[in-house]
Amino acid sequence: METGDDAGPAVVETGDDDAGPAVPKTGDAGRAASLDPARAGVGRTWIRNPLAILAAEGLDARGGVVVEGDRITEVLGAGEQPAAPCETVLDAAEHVVLPGLINTHHHFYQTLTRAWTPVVSAELFPWLVNLYPVWAQLTPRDLELATTAAMAELLLSGCTTAADHHYLFPGGLEDAIDIQVDAARRLGMRAVLTRGSMTLGTDDGGLPPQDVVQDLDTIFADSRRLVELYHERGPGAQVQIALAPCSPFSVTREAMRDSAVLAEELDVRLHTHLAETLDEEQFCLDRFGLRTVDYLESVGWLSSRAWLAHGIHFDDGEIARLGAAGVGIAHCPTSNMRLASGTCRAVELEDAGAAVGLGVDGSASNDGSNLILEARQALYLQRLRYGADVPPERALRWATAGSARALGRDDLGEIAVGRQADLALFRLDDLRFSGSHDLLAALLLCGADRADRVMVAGRWRVVGGQVEGLDLPALVADHSAAARGLLSRAGV
Repeated sequence: METGDDAGPAVVETGDDDAGPAVPKTGDAGRAASLDPARAGVGRTWIRNPLAILAAEGLDARGGVVVEGDRITEVLGAGEQPAAPCETVLDAAEHVVLPGLINTHHHFYQTLTRAWTPVVSAELFPWLVNLYPVWAQLTPRDLELATTAAMAELLLSGCTTAADHHYLFPGGLEDAIDIQVDAARRLGMRAVLTRGSMTLGTDDGGLPPQDVVQDLDTIFADSRRLVELYHERGPGAQVQIALAPCSPFSVTREAMRDSAVLAEELDVRLHTHLAETLDEEQFCLDRFGLRTVDYLESVGWLSSRAWLAHGIHFDDGEIARLGAAGVGIAHCPTSNMRLASGTCRAVELEDAGAAVGLGVDGSASNDGSNLILEARQALYLQRLRYGADVPPERALRWATAGSARALGRDDLGEIAVGRQADLALFRLDDLRFSGSHDLLAALLLCGADRADRVMVAGRWRVVGGQVEGLDLPALVADHSAAARGLLSRAGV
């Protein structure tokens, strides 16, 4: 509970309007402004004396952190007091404090097709071929519920920023990204929403059916519209837009090349799947006469503007090239194991200079959206490849600072003065933690799966393990009904 002390009077946290979602205002030029710092929080808050804390490397934060507005303004060493009085003091003596976790790859809509019987034991290409006709039946309401469910699940796992790769725009779902923006704002979560695309259908040698592909004029016109309307720039941005042709087997070379040109013009980031499976590698060799990284370079994507989902099948020379270019990698261990795709060489990629972050991937290949559990999976999968000296802290930093770097965000991912006040607080009072000693390591080794409190931009979005302002039972009921309806419309 919050207590008063020499730093100032206690203020009891409540789930009132101050804790509700802050919706960015839209500027006169049509470009959304960042979250207003004046509305980000009330006064100064001291999160005091945590049980353990993952601060930026080299910082002593045993005395906790002071949050003012939407930023961290003080990081206190053991025994230190805030420089000025704090209106609110949260005694964190029973909490392990992390920077807000950051998810670098997802497909929110796929929460509607978790554990679907025909694909529970399929590899990537047959998995996709079976699911494309189902996904083609998505409605706006389906996407609203799926996005809300995915983001709520992420929030409850301690995630404060999520990137989503949405590439399906069947008839009636042309405003898919607008729907996702609204959902993110309602929950008060940060989001990097990518305007995905598929242009290479089965008629032209691609994998997706023709009824889910679009022409480039439509894709780029919508991409411009979304960037102009929603993309926020600078520290504290809540919603950002990126361009995301889906994969080498679902878009043309022209789509990849022109997306890179447009991203440079609009100054936004680029995202795609790459080197996920050996089938994909063979597709690139057969269609383009190039391995995946050579193809990436040929279309202008070998740069720090791009981050790639999966990045499994790279050779030593390709890892060196990706690292030298500062390309980001979204390591998705659960999905890679689930689909038997392979193991990302995350340690070598990061050592080479690549920005390595974590992604839960879509909830039809994970089949969950829990980022603290994904960090545990990353730790164990990388130990299988590199040995037991891969430390838990490295996996935690992939989920925080590494993911921030992959998304091009230098204001997120660390507990340090000036960084955004995005924090995840976990309790270790469950039976599974009893007897643990290294408390940061215990989060992963003992299987933490739910945060007690989550702060985004200085506001509590999760309190007592519950998303503020969200009727979770109603969401589950509506989302489950939508999932059944989707399969019914698809005739399966």
